[in-house]
Order: sequence, then C-alpha cells, then structure tokens
Amino acid sequence: MISAELIADHNLSEEEYSRILEILGREPNLVELGVFSAMWSEHCSYKSSRLHLRNLPTQGPRVIQGPGENAGIVDIGDGLAVAFKMESHNHPSYIEPYQGAATGVGGILRDVFTMGARPIGSLDSLRFGRLDAPRMRHLVDGVVRGIAGYGNCIGIPTVGGETTFHPGYDSNILVNVMNVGLVEKDRIFRGRAEGTGNPVVYAGSKTGRDGIHGATMASEEFVGDETRQKRPTVQVGDPFTEKLLMEACLELFRTDAVVGIQDMGAAGLTSSSFEMAGRAGSGLEIDLSKVPVRETGMTPYEILLSESQERMLLVARRDRLESVMEVFAKWDLAAVEIGRVTDSGRVVFFFEGRIVADLPAAPLSDRAPLYDRPRVPPRTIGSMGWERLPEPDDYGGCLRAILASPNVAEKSWIWTQYDHMVGTNTVERPGGDAALLRIKGSRKAIAVKSDVNPWFCACDPYRGAAIAVAEAARSIAATGARPLGVTDCLNFGSPERPEIMGQFEAAVRGLSDACRVLSIPVVSGNVSFYNETDGRPIPPTPTVGMVGLIDDVSRRVSVPFRSEGDVVGLLGSNRDELGASEFLRRIHGRDEGPCPEVDLDAERRLVELLARLASKGLLSSAHDVSDGGLAVALAECAMKGTAGAEISLEETIRPSALLFGETTGRVVITFAAGDEGAIREASAAEQVPFRAVGTVRGTRLSIRVSGGRLLVDEDVASLQEIWTTSFESAIAAADVL
Repeated sequence: MISAELIADHNLSEEEYSRILEILGREPNLVELGVFSAMWSEHCSYKSSRLHLRNLPTQGPRVIQGPGENAGIVDIGDGLAVAFKMESHNHPSYIEPYQGAATGVGGILRDVFTMGARPIGSLDSLRFGRLDAPRMRHLVDGVVRGIAGYGNCIGIPTVGGETTFHPGYDSNILVNVMNVGLVEKDRIFRGRAEGTGNPVVYAGSKTGRDGIHGATMASEEFVGDETRQKRPTVQVGDPFTEKLLMEACLELFRTDAVVGIQDMGAAGLTSSSFEMAGRAGSGLEIDLSKVPVRETGMTPYEILLSESQERMLLVARRDRLESVMEVFAKWDLAAVEIGRVTDSGRVVFFFEGRIVADLPAAPLSDRAPLYDRPRVPPRTIGSMGWERLPEPDDYGGCLRAILASPNVAEKSWIWTQYDHMVGTNTVERPGGDAALLRIKGSRKAIAVKSDVNPWFCACDPYRGAAIAVAEAARSIAATGARPLGVTDCLNFGSPERPEIMGQFEAAVRGLSDACRVLSIPVVSGNVSFYNETDGRPIPPTPTVGMVGLIDDVSRRVSVPFRSEGDVVGLLGSNRDELGASEFLRRIHGRDEGPCPEVDLDAERRLVELLARLASKGLLSSAHDVSDGGLAVALAECAMKGTAGAEISLEETIRPSALLFGETTGRVVITFAAGDEGAIREASAAEQVPFRAVGTVRGTRLSIRVSGGRLLVDEDVASLQEIWTTSFESAIAAADVL
C-alpha cells in the first residue's frame, strides 16, 4: 500500500501521484514509485525549467548535436567535431567535498566519451563562501583535491576554470565541471535502444548502495545540519576503473558492434534504461538479478536507484555481442547481458523470475510534468549612494588591496594541484583568458572558457547572464579564437519560490539574447535548482561554458606584455560604473549595484575584431578587462610578463571608475608601433573604439591621467609578490573546521 507519507518521502506531490495513477491505471508498487520519483525529479526531468529553456538558440551551421543527448557536438572541420558539456555536483560536494567533486568529474567525462569522443580537457567553475565561514577551508580543500584526484588519475588535464568567494555560498557551495572531447563526425554515438531483440549490456563497476536517491537529493534544499545524514547518497568514485571503461568504450566505438550507449549517471540504471528506450520509441526487458552487485541482499529498488559510479548501459548488435564481451574482458571490466530491446514501448524489470516493475517508457523519459511556475520579476539592485563616496588618497594602495583579494589574486594554489599538461595537448595553461588545446595532426586549436559573475547576477540576473556570455566570448576571442558553442550550468534556489523563478526566467532571457546576437548556439547544459539552506538561496549563478576554434595555433595570443617598446592599446569604451565591483567590496566594504551595462552589438563587433587582428598576426598580447577593472588588467599583463608599462589615460570619468570600474566590452592589447595604423583602420571598420594608451617599458606600472597627474606608480615585482602569494596565505590562515 502506497501511503501519503511514502509519496512525500519520494518528493512527489499529490498532483504528480494522481498523474501516475492515471498513466498506469493502477497503483504503483514501491519499485515503480521509486522509478517515478527519480525520473520526475527536478534533476532528471527539468520540470520547472523546460518551458524557459525552449527559448535558447540551439541551431547553427556547425551544430551536429544540440540539447537532449549526453553532450552537445559542434563541427570543427576536417572530419572532426568537439563534444562538450557542463554539469553540477553541488549538493554532493557540500556534503562530502572530496567524493562529491571527484564523482562530478567522473560523470562529466562519461557524458563526453559516451558520445564517442575522447576527452581532452576539463574546466572547473567553483563558488565558495567566505573563507572564514564554517567548514569553508575544509570544503575548498576537499573539492580541489577531489577534482585533482580524479582528473589526474584518469589522465585528463584540468586546463581552466574560475573560483569565486561570495557570502551567498556560505552554506551551499557550487561545483560545476565542464569537459571537452574530440570525435570523428562519422563515429558519433547516441543513447538509443534500437533494434528489437538486440542485447542490453551492463558494463563497468558493480552496483552498490552508494548514491541511492542522489537525483532526488539534488532536487531538494537543505534544512539545518542534515548534511551528515545525507552522506550515504553521495557516490564514491574510482578513476582507475573509469580509465579502463573509457578505453574499452572508445575501442568498441571503432567497430560496428554498438547500437547505443548511455552513462548510468543521475538515477543510475533507471534513467539510462528509460532514456534509451524513450529516445528510440522502443521498449526494454531487463533482469535485475543479472546486474553485478557488490553488496549482499540488494533489493530491486536499490539496484535500480543506485548511482554507483563508472557504469555504462549499452545496446549491442546481436551478432556482435561476443566481440563486445571480449573487449570488456580485455580491459578487465565486468560486462553482463542483462536484457533485450523490445518494440513494446515499455520498460519491464524482472528480479528472480518475477516482474518487479512494468512501466511505459515515454511518460517517464520525455513526458514528465511540465510546470509554468509562478514568478515575479527580479528586483534589480541599484546604487545606494556609492556615487558620493570620496576618491581614495592612494590609488596604488587600492590596486594592491584588490590584487590581494581572494577573488582577484592568482590561484595557482588550486590549479597546480591539477595535472594540466597530461596528454600534451595543452597550449595555454590555466591563468590565461581562455585555455587552448591543440588538435594534433593539424594547425588548429580549441579554446575553452567558463564564466559568470555572481555579483552582477545578484544585481540584475538578465544583465549578469548576458555579460557571462559576452565575457566568455571576449576571453576566447582574446586568444585569437572564434566562439563556436555554449554549454551552461544554471544554478538557482528553489523553483517553488516566485522570486527565484523570476531570476531564472530573466537569466535565461539574458543567455538567449546574448547567444543570438553573438551567433553562438547553446548545444548542451544543466539546471541545478534547490541550492539553498534553511531558506537562504544562493545568488543566481548561470555559469557559461564556451568552446571556440583557432585555425592556426601559431597565431594565438596570450596575456603577458611581450616586448619593450610595444604600444599598449585599449579596445572599447570606459564608463562611469563602479556597481558590483571588487573595488567597492574591498576598499569600501560595500556590496551594491547597479550591474554594469552590456552592449551586445558592440561585444559582437569586438569579438570579430580580435579574431581578425590575431589572424593577421598584428597582436603581441591581449587581455580581457573584467574583475578589478582596467588597472588590474594592466597589472596582470605586466605581472605575467617581464616588463612594466607607462600608461596615460584620458580623464573623462572619475579616477576610481576609470581604474577599477568593471565596465564590460574592453580589452587591453599590445602591438608593434609600426602596426598601429592597421589596428586603427581595422577597429574603425568594425566600429570598435580604440585608443593607444601607453608603452611597454621598464619594470614599473605607472598610470597617469590627463594633465600628467600620476595615479599609480608601482613596482611590478612587488605587485606580483602580492598577487601570487595572497590566496595561499588566506587559505593557510582559514579555519579548517
């Protein structure tokens, strides 16, 4: 008997349970209730977000696979394509940071290699609370070690990412992970169960009790100190088995033996079986008694809902089953035929000779409840009087303080724990505007970047999301690459709150508008709701992952000032904006808006200009102006290189805004003096404002304004010492408990 309490325990509403009764024409048993609970969870069904996600642009001339599969795929020419996806592992990482982050890496790798692609690089987009918040040092340390431990062991480099510290994440951190892989266009595989009578094969690790109800747990908010109770729902990863599984699958993909394949990710065997059948309009019969288990007495309910890691479900050709088993045996992996494809449109599970669940595939895989949740427009945060703040007495002191901030300081403490060179594809290491991965056997390289500014999004979710797209595109273009496609990871509080759904709708519109103007399709993504504890939601955090392509990697551009005597130029316009800036937070202890403006047409022209200048070999360096403003961008160019610069800026706005405002749509470039005419001409053709603002020279960074007034005069080596040591010192000083 299914009680009201049992229904509530499975996170199903009365309305949803009534719908189950209508679909089945009877009461479900406990196993079937568990299946509906997992498949109709927010994490698996996107029941609160699908309505809005439909507005995202998903088509383009290079798109091979858009949303709906394990990963998106875009064409890069020469018979090759790039598969990429971003996913969240937020709740598991807050509960158990090492395993939560590690299994997040494992899951995103499987999403990519399940498409037939060999993973070549990962990025991590991390949001933590204040370093002095309870458990925060423990969380930072555990998450970073988990990402490093899994990625390093499996041999996939972590080549980029970003880390933000914001009080809104004190009790709900975010761990978003992205992976990119290379695949031949004619060897792409999808998660479809096709061919009546074809065998269904389980491969990989044995099934245990770890991760049961993981998808459901990811679809609910935390209350009080319940994280310890939820530790059994966090999966345990094994990167060495994952490495074997990846190599075995990639070997099989070179044959004609595999019809379809699906990672057993969220909701485990339940989701993989229903999704494969649903996409193909077929049915499955699966014998759970044949599933390899590592614990005695496991029930059908536990076997179906376990989220044990490193497992795959695949459909093989009947006449090639033996060769499939031989490949898995070669790689010392368990592989068992557990069922077959049918034409019934139903997924039927057996256990010890009896039917334990018999359900239609379509209502669970692609016809889950769809909610148009109540929403109210987000309240955008305007200025609370920062315009009246006095100008600082010491702009150099402000620069030093901002460079020491955990949000601006160099974070090599994090990325040096990662192997970012394994595979020998890494051209641009962590710390640049975007990472670059070479495509061996060609002159091409892939640029990858993740981005979002939660302070901007908290002030204005629409603008903040649009800026995330624009900044990612700008960063990719600053390397000389052209943006090709976007994946996203949309992190928000409870969708049952109208104010949160208002934030979500606005952010999706911002993403959509920016992607349309910049002609960058969204080909994959993830939504993570219920990121809140005791009713305190995180700031809206629509993380953007972007992939770009540079046709000739020898024309790549990087951040550091290169040559004495090079001209320093500024592309884009300065505006009197200090809202949501690190300057306000660090110098004045104030966190307020408004969010900077964003001109998407101007961003599109800037991206085109950067790619064109790089392709002609006209740029010595380029660096996006973002966190900390123009003074920080100039300092980073100097600190990463071997030279200082003498800069002269036109004082059309307040010096604090000129130096530290985070106005969008700007890039610092350097170039040979003889190329200034060509750069000026190209900028005018693209209608991008351009000014020569200084010269690379000496060992100091000096910044003057109109009339020769000196605002900043700092030794670059001293700035570098602050910038490179402050984060590690802050971590060391934080309480580990």
